[in-house]
Amino acid sequence: MGKIAGIDIGGTKIRFGIVSELGEVLADWTIPTKIPLYPYLEEQILRIKKEFPDLTGIGIGTRGMVDAETGIITFEKELEGWQGTAVKSQLETATGLRVEVNNDANCAALAEVQLGAAKGFRRVACLTVGTGLGGGFVFDGRIMNGSNGGAGEVGHMILYPNGLLCGCGRKGCSEQYVSGTALRRLIREENVIDPETGDLAIPQNLFRLAVDGVASAISVRERFLSDFAIVVSSLQAVLDMECVVIGGGVSDSADDWWDLLLERVEPLKLKPFEMRRAVFGNEAGMLGAAMLIID
Repeated sequence: MGKIAGIDIGGTKIRFGIVSELGEVLADWTIPTKIPLYPYLEEQILRIKKEFPDLTGIGIGTRGMVDAETGIITFEKELEGWQGTAVKSQLETATGLRVEVNNDANCAALAEVQLGAAKGFRRVACLTVGTGLGGGFVFDGRIMNGSNGGAGEVGHMILYPNGLLCGCGRKGCSEQYVSGTALRRLIREENVIDPETGDLAIPQNLFRLAVDGVASAISVRERFLSDFAIVVSSLQAVLDMECVVIGGGVSDSADDWWDLLLERVEPLKLKPFEMRRAVFGNEAGMLGAAMLIID
């Protein structure tokens, strides 16, 4: 049985995995991201190909927008020189293997649908709540990519017209209100002090402080979860999905807020749907990248 290389490219690190056709991770490791990215990536992949001569394909999940058909990076401002790179065609020429490329949040969604929390559901929306707010939609086993690879950009649905300025240049995008970055701002606005340190709380501790009864932390939690529920509800109005999966770094603290989010979403539902916590953590992007090949 052949093996697939699953690669997850982030702003600071690249995670590699060797995955069986059954979705088992046989090996994985992480290296720092280096610029210029493409020659560095090709060099690493050619080395992997020598080490694993039975590779049958390479799946890549990357930050930014991707034209999934051509494998060209259509939009990415943080990784200098990455935008416009024809990753699929260049790597296929260099390796002689099939290469598929997609957005990292889409790959994480695919992993949850094929192997994780949403296995068995046909129409799924996955939300990744980390520094920003990402999304991926998988219907009937296929990622919804959109015309320019921009489908699933949940963080850039406008939640508050003329609201806070977003990095995309528009105002009021949802990731300014539902993300780790948003939590930091809310903590400052509500002046949430951690009793143990005497300093401003950090997002990782915010929901625990709310559970402990810190009034300012409860206020942040209410604002955050109310906005989160509206985002989920708006997605249902557009997608009519069967299941929503929530993952990302902020979900690490979900024990302290999950039931409250479910309570806020319930009265906003147009029809019943499932909400589930993601099964995979940091390996979701790498696993889902491999799933691009296992179709």
